[in-house]
Amino acid sequence: MTHMIEVTELHKTFTLHTQGGTSIPVFDQLSLAVAPGECVALYGPSGAGKSTLLRSIYANYRPQSGAILIRHGDRTVDILAAAPREVLDIRRHTMGYVSQFLRVIPRIPAVDVVADPLIQTGVASEVAKERAVALLERLRIPASLHQLAPATFSGGEQQRVNIARCFVVDYPILLLDEPTASLDARNRETVIELIGEAKARGAALVGIFHDDEVREAVADRLFEVETYQAAA
Repeated sequence: MTHMIEVTELHKTFTLHTQGGTSIPVFDQLSLAVAPGECVALYGPSGAGKSTLLRSIYANYRPQSGAILIRHGDRTVDILAAAPREVLDIRRHTMGYVSQFLRVIPRIPAVDVVADPLIQTGVASEVAKERAVALLERLRIPASLHQLAPATFSGGEQQRVNIARCFVVDYPILLLDEPTASLDARNRETVIELIGEAKARGAALVGIFHDDEVREAVADRLFEVETYQAAA
C-alpha cells in the first residue's frame, strides 16, 4: 500500500537564542506512516511534541534530520527538502491543516475566508462560495454572520470557520490540531461526520484529539509521541 505520509527517523530540537542558545529536545528517531482512509490520533503527555509533529509535517517547523514524505499527486515529495514554491503547491492541493487558532486578514467576510482555499485550487469563485456557505451552515454559523469578519466572532465560532476553511477542499491529507476543543456537543458531532466523510473518500488524517469521545469515534489507531528522554 502507498502511504500518504511517511515520517522517517525525525529529530527535532528547539534552540532558545535568547537564553544562551539552550537546546530543548522534542523528539528523536520518530517514524510514522499513514495510509489512505486512515485517521491516526497522536497522544502523549503535554510537551511531548504532538503539535510540533503536525507543524513539521506541514513544514511550519524544520526538524534537524529525518524525512517527511508526502504523496503529492502522482509522486512522493520530501517536504523537508522541497522548495518553498513546492511546499505552497502541496498546501494548496494536497494537505489541509486545522490549527488551534484562526489567522485571517481583518475585515474579510467569513464566507470569503472559507472559500479562498478552494478558489486557490482553480475552482470558480461562485462555486467555492456556495460550498463555503453550505459548510458554514452545516457548522451552525448563521447566515447573518457570513458577511462579517471572523475576528468579531466568539472563540467557538472562529474555530468552526477554521474547520470549514480546511474541509472546503477535498484534501488527500488533513492535519487536525484539537479541532473540537472549543465546540459544543452538536458541532463536535458534525466534525466527527466531516472526518468520517474524509476517511471514506480516502483521505489520510493525523490529529490531536483531547476529547476522548471524539478520539474514539474517529481514530483507527493511536500513535504515542514520546518525550525525547523516553524515546532515547
